[in-house]
Amino acid sequence: MSKNLKLKIVTPERLVLEEMADQVSLPTTEGEITVLPEHIPLIVGLKSGDVVALINGEHVPMAVVGGFVEIKNGKEGTEVAVLADFAEHVSELTDEKITAAKARSEELKKQMENKDHVDFEHFEAELERSLTRVKIADKWRTKKYRK
Repeated sequence: MSKNLKLKIVTPERLVLEEMADQVSLPTTEGEITVLPEHIPLIVGLKSGDVVALINGEHVPMAVVGGFVEIKNGKEGTEVAVLADFAEHVSELTDEKITAAKARSEELKKQMENKDHVDFEHFEAELERSLTRVKIADKWRTKKYRK
């Protein structure tokens, strides 16, 4: 078996990342896990946070919201498939996007206070996406990572 992981991060809109990685840390509904080669097979829910792959000694962080993770061992080694509702590389989180996300989250909080709105799930999902973008961008702002 290979001593690397085949990491694939996919959203409904696009393929975000497909690379061989040394390891990957993931925020799951059961707690944060780090997957190494030859990890046991697993399917687990994904919660909001950052997926951090270690590729050739460099950290590759992604902001993710919702979805699930499947880990399996195949002929070519360990495969990690992240099927996320939303995923974005930290380098894509520009200052403009962060400012817009902060403004949008404040706007959504105000809208959610109005009980006449029926679509709470939509507002909650969009609020979580905005807050996750802000949190992960702040976390990685001063850290070194691969762009």
